[in-house]
Amino acid sequence: MLLLLLLLQLLLLLQQLLILLLLLPLLLLLLLLLLLLLLQLLPLLQQQLLLLLLVMLQLLLHCYCYYYFS
Repeated sequence: MLLLLLLLQLLLLLQQLLILLLLLPLLLLLLLLLLLLLLQLLPLLQQQLLLLLLVMLQLLLHCYCYYYFS
């Protein structure tokens, strides 16, 4: 019984680590977005990059949800 509980705990930990690894690209993109905003690029360029980053975030989130819930 104890072994079963330990295995279950290990599986939960592995699942959390996997989720963390899958979220890492999202966090990196958010950091990049903050860096771009801090640099205060030209307004038009900033808008285009912001839109591009938002689309990339959406795609990563979609892939994450598809992988996690499938």
